[in-house]
Amino acid sequence: MCSLLFFCREFRMGLKDKFAEDMKQAMKSGEKTRLETLRTLKAALMEREIQARGDRKELTAGDELAVVMTMAKKRKESIELFTKGGRLDLAAQEQLELNIIQEYLPKMMTTGEIAEVIERTMASTGATAQADFAKVMPLVMKEVKGRADGKLVQELVRKRLEGATQGG
Repeated sequence: MCSLLFFCREFRMGLKDKFAEDMKQAMKSGEKTRLETLRTLKAALMEREIQARGDRKELTAGDELAVVMTMAKKRKESIELFTKGGRLDLAAQEQLELNIIQEYLPKMMTTGEIAEVIERTMASTGATAQADFAKVMPLVMKEVKGRADGKLVQELVRKRLEGATQGG
């Protein structure tokens, strides 16, 4: 059994390996932005791996995904701040990096798909008012984790609960 686990672990291509392969391709093709973005992602992943070792844990695929999601979120926040500050050149650079990072994230859910999850969750919990937000939100986030932006989910849950309160 141990040898099977070793075999499976050795040949499961994690994100770090994928980043290394893609970095080679970016070097060969001279894509500077892609190369630098991948280096940043790989460094963040290695940092998280070191933290996990300190906690005596092994990094899971979910942990790897969380690192990439955090990097994407940082880029989105930077784009927003640079745009507000009138630094469109920096916002454009961050957007390029975000586009590269998003290639490593699962396909994002549509607003309609998120709304369906919200409806199911409201039905199963009996949520009918804004006061039920704390009951609905964690369950929805658990189901859409990694496939939907938290801010968007929060906005949709609030609107739907508001609509339920007003009879719609």
